[in-house]
Amino acid sequence: MKEIISIVGWVVGIQGALGFAGRQFGDGPWGLFHKWWDIPTPGYLALFIVGAALAVWGESSKSRARSRG
Repeated sequence: MKEIISIVGWVVGIQGALGFAGRQFGDGPWGLFHKWWDIPTPGYLALFIVGAALAVWGESSKSRARSRG
């Protein structure tokens, strides 16, 4: 389960970063989420933060489980 949460976190974080970067430095959001939903720029930043938090939590819990044995 933690592996799935980690993967989802990575995907959401990358899509949030792409959307935010596209809005700031390009002519429109990049990535896949803009094809399905109209997300404002702060929303992309929030997606990046939530995705990064999920990825870090998933990766750290996997490493804790490995260290326990």
